[in-house]
Amino acid sequence: MAKAKIAITLDGDILIRIDQLVHQARFRNRSQAIEAALQEKLERLRRTRLAAECARLDAREEQALAEEGLTDELGRWPDY
Repeated sequence: MAKAKIAITLDGDILIRIDQLVHQARFRNRSQAIEAALQEKLERLRRTRLAAECARLDAREEQALAEEGLTDELGRWPDY
């Protein structure tokens, strides 16, 4: 996908920190530093979405669903 040029507003302290990273050659320029930070944050949000959704579940309800019909099946399972 082609890159798009945008304008953003940043806190001065954040901009100073970004400039320090560019000066230390950790990034080629501000754009690369900001893009890398956004990519990392978006990936972190994607990975934590499942955990957030799981936290919304009702543990008792999930336990009841997991055990539903289990007592009937226990009598029919073969011995191992």
